Order: sequence, then C-alpha cells, then structure tokens
Amino acid sequence: MMQNLPWLFLVLPLVAAAADWLVLARKPRVAACVSIVSALATMALCIAYLCGLQTGAPNSYVWFPVQEFDLSLGLLMDALSMKMMLVVTGIGALVHIFSLGYMKGDPSNQSRYFAGLSIFMFSMSCIVLANSLILTFIGWEMVGFSSYLLIGHWYHKDSAADAAKKAFITNRVGDFGFLIGILLTLGLFGSLHYADMAGHMKVEAGSPVLTAALLCLFCGAVGKSAQFPLHVWLPDAMEGPTPVSALIHAATMVAAGVYMLVRLQVSMGLDAFTETACCVIAGIGAITALLSALMATQQDDIKRVLAYSTLSQLGYMMMAVGLLAGEAAMFHLYTHAWFKALLFLAAGSIIVCCHHEQDIWKMGGLRRKMPLTVLCFLAGTCALIAVPGFSGFFSKESILEAAWERSMPLFVLGVVVAALTTFYMVRLCLIAFCGDARTHEAEQAQEASPTMLVPLFILAVLAIISGYGFVADQLVPYAGFHAPNTEWGVTLFAGLGSLVAGGGLAWLLYGKKNTLSGQTDPLGANLVSRALRQRLYIDAFYDHVLVGGVQRWFACLISCLDDGIIRRLIGQGLALLTAWAGRLLGRIQGGSLCGYTMLASLGVFILMLILILLF
Repeated sequence: MMQNLPWLFLVLPLVAAAADWLVLARKPRVAACVSIVSALATMALCIAYLCGLQTGAPNSYVWFPVQEFDLSLGLLMDALSMKMMLVVTGIGALVHIFSLGYMKGDPSNQSRYFAGLSIFMFSMSCIVLANSLILTFIGWEMVGFSSYLLIGHWYHKDSAADAAKKAFITNRVGDFGFLIGILLTLGLFGSLHYADMAGHMKVEAGSPVLTAALLCLFCGAVGKSAQFPLHVWLPDAMEGPTPVSALIHAATMVAAGVYMLVRLQVSMGLDAFTETACCVIAGIGAITALLSALMATQQDDIKRVLAYSTLSQLGYMMMAVGLLAGEAAMFHLYTHAWFKALLFLAAGSIIVCCHHEQDIWKMGGLRRKMPLTVLCFLAGTCALIAVPGFSGFFSKESILEAAWERSMPLFVLGVVVAALTTFYMVRLCLIAFCGDARTHEAEQAQEASPTMLVPLFILAVLAIISGYGFVADQLVPYAGFHAPNTEWGVTLFAGLGSLVAGGGLAWLLYGKKNTLSGQTDPLGANLVSRALRQRLYIDAFYDHVLVGGVQRWFACLISCLDDGIIRRLIGQGLALLTAWAGRLLGRIQGGSLCGYTMLASLGVFILMLILILLF
C-alpha cells in the first residue's frame, strides 16, 4: 500500500479539481481551501521523500498491450524528478495562497479558477514524474488544456479568449512534431520508457534518423517552452490572472520543455544527442534569448516585460541544453523559478493595489506607497539581472561558463543578452517605483494584504539564497549536482561588465527627473523602438500573412467547392438535367402514331445491330 503513496501527487490535485468543479461551484471559499490543502499536501509529501521517506517503487499499470511491449503508465522517482517536484509543488502552493488575496472580490467564477489551478498541478506532476514518453505526452496535452482554461479565465474579455486560443493552437503545432518524435524514438530504441533507453539505440550515434527524432522531440519543447518561432503565445498569456502568469512562467508549463530535454539526455545518454541536433537546439535558444530581450526593452506593460524576460531566460536554458550542459540548464531553471515567481506575484500585488493598472508609465512613486512589495520586487530583479550574491548570478554564470568553453559566438550573445536584461529591468524599476505618482491610481496605492505579502517574503528569501551551494547542492533538479565555485576569470568580468553597461545605460536614459515625471518613453518615437514595441512585427506577420493568408485561401477554396461544385454543378446542374429530360420525354409522348412507329423501328434496328456485333 505504501509503495503506491507517490500516486497521491496525481490523485490529490485531480480530486481537488473535480470537487471544486462539480461539488463546490457555488462555494468559492471552500473550493479555494480544498485546492490549497491539496497543493500543501503534495508539497509536504515531496519534502518527506527528499528527507528520506522510503516507500519502494510505485506500481505501474498496463494501459494496453502491444505485440513487442506493454504500454504501461508508471512513476519515476529519481533525484531529477523529485527535486523538480519540489519546485513545482512549492511554487504551486505559494501561488494558491497568493490567489486568495488576489482574487478577493473578483466577480468571476473562483471555483472554476481554483479547479483550473488544480488541473494544472495534476498535469505538471504527470510530466515531471512520468516514467515514459507516453505519460509525458498525456501530461503535456493536459498542461495545454489547463493553460487554456486559466489564460481564458476572464473569457468575457475578447483579448483573454483570443490569448487562450492562441496559446492552445500554437502549442498544437509543436505537439504534432513531438508526437512524431515519440514514434521515431519507439522505432530507434524499442521502448518509450526512460529507464530502457540507455544502451538500446538501434542506430549508430550521429545517424540522420536519430537527429530527426531529436529535432521532432525538440519541436514539442519549442511550443511548450515558447521558443522562436512559436514564442508568440507566451506574451499574450498575460491576459489571465497574474497568479496564473506566475504559475506558467516560473517553473511549470514553460519549463517543461527544458525538463523534458534534460530528461532525455539523462535517459538516452549524451552520445545520443547528435552534433546537428545540439547546434539547432542551442541556436534556437540563443535566437529566442536575444529577440525576447530586445523586445522587452520597449514594453510598457509590467507583466509583458516580465513575459519577454521569461522567454529570454528560457532561451538561456535551451542554449545550455544544446551545449550539453544539462546541469547548468537545470540550475538556472531552479533559481529562475523562485525569482520569476517572485517578480510576477509582486507585479500582481502592484497591479491590484493600483486598481488593475499595468502600464508602468501610469505608476511612479510606488517605493513610498508599497515599500515591502517594492523591496521584494527589487530582490527578484537583482536575482534576474545577476547581481553578485543573488541566486541568478550563480546560475547565469554557469551557463556563460559552458558557452565560454564550447562556443565563443554563443558566449558573446549571452553577455549581450545579460546587458539587455539589466537595461530593461532597471528601466522598469526606475519608471514604476521612482519619481512621483503620475496617476490618481498610483497616488492611492497602498501595501498589499498579508495573504499576498507572505508568499512574496518566502520567495524573496529563496531568490537570494537558492544559488548558494548549501542550498543548491541539495535541491537543484540534477543528480549529483554541485554548485560551481565563483572564480575570477573572463566569464565573471563579462557578467559584471554587462551588469554595469546595462544598468548605466538605463540610468542615463531613464534616471533623469524630467523623464521620470513624464508619461511616455523618450525613445518611443524612433523607428527601432516602434518596431520593438510591435514585437518586430512577427505577430503581425503571423496574423496577416500566415494565419490570415491561410484563412483567405481556405475561404476561397471552400467558396469554390460550395458555389461552383455543390450549388451550381450538383444542385442546379441536376435540376437542369431533370428539366431537360422532362422536356425530351414530353416531346416523345406527343400522341403521334407515326412518331411511335418511327421510335419502335429505331429501337428494333439498334437491337439488331447490337446482336450482330455481339454474335
């Protein structure tokens, strides 16, 4: 009985979601408590396992038998999965608690909201604990479904409904490639179970077929982790409640792609990752990091700045995966989870206290109105821009170190992205927190409630200490991980140089008193800034050329089928043929005896001719 205790990671959130949706639809406070208890219970169970609880390997269950193997569902309880579960359940529990204060007074169906959070927790637990690619794919699709529910929670707003559809459809594009990759993996390894992959590769290392399989699997990561060119859904996902943004961006949905690739590297072995596949993965990650950082420099929505920051940091992680530095990727995923959750929840607190205002140019002076929240936000910012002593400094240095050892172009690009990160985060803090209040909403802002502040304090502490060896060595989701020692060298000086350059430039451009008192960006008038504000017109290209063009082409095709073939040829054509046949038969049946005799003679003649030809 005890050996099946790990299945509670899936059962508890699923039962909570069913109870919230089916039984507690009209009792939102009770529904919230049920979901919170479920999240806290799974976190406590995870901590118990990490502290040494032994229950044995959980049973796996045969889904359906196939000729050569049984397709079974089971859980994999190793260091990678269990430490990742601590990140997922820890942040999930804090988001649940924060949601109590954030959603207070919201007129929407809060029972449905907390049910969506529980479904999300169930889905991510499937991905993290899956012992095979099949269960991973089930969780993969469930995460897409639950994110659709949460992003579109305020579905009465067209922007939220459109964002939910955009996220769902964009992920389906990547998932199609992921499914093909799963089938290719089955053919190449003879199994979909992670434990059976190592040493069972049926082709030589470097085989084109193996490269194709890896790139198809990477397609799933491109969609779920919002890498270029499927990155367009993530900034629009900000239309959901801010706690949802924290849950999606911090350590769950968007980190699933990085986790899946590292899981495959551990299971297949690094030799299975061909040079071509690694170059593509690292290249896509680097492009995503750079483009996202550039676009973040001219965004005015506080949540959208953080969204592009997430894209950029995910690009860092993908770059590390492509460089075969999975431990560095998971180290940054782990630290990023805490400080990005902190930044989003602090942003949510600011938005609520500013009467749901999200434009940073309509804030100002918040350091005096919300000192505790601003202090927590600054702690997350310091971790994100890699200030020495904060967690992000250690993990970002490990990625830059891997790039320095393996690829000079990627190292240079990583340093440039680090400088851009510092620039747009210092810009955000100067505009939103310094100067005087620019609007009545900012003037009336006040500190958040305790239910919102307590999660911020916990995350702020983790944003500071989670990168140090005494914490990271125990909790980073990677077997045998040891936090690297910081040494004087090129990577350290490059990181510090990017910090000074980005922060100094932001201070020069936005630290002036007349700039802080204005309500528009002084750089917003030039052509480059407009392009960055419009996301380099990538979304417009998708909307008007790809999606719009395909829709117009299909509309034209359907119009031709409907009007030309179905209505004219089939509908009107059959009517005309029937009328013509009726007129012909009407002329034959004219009542003329001579005519009848002629037709009868013609029939006899044709019959005789047929008989002569046949016999």
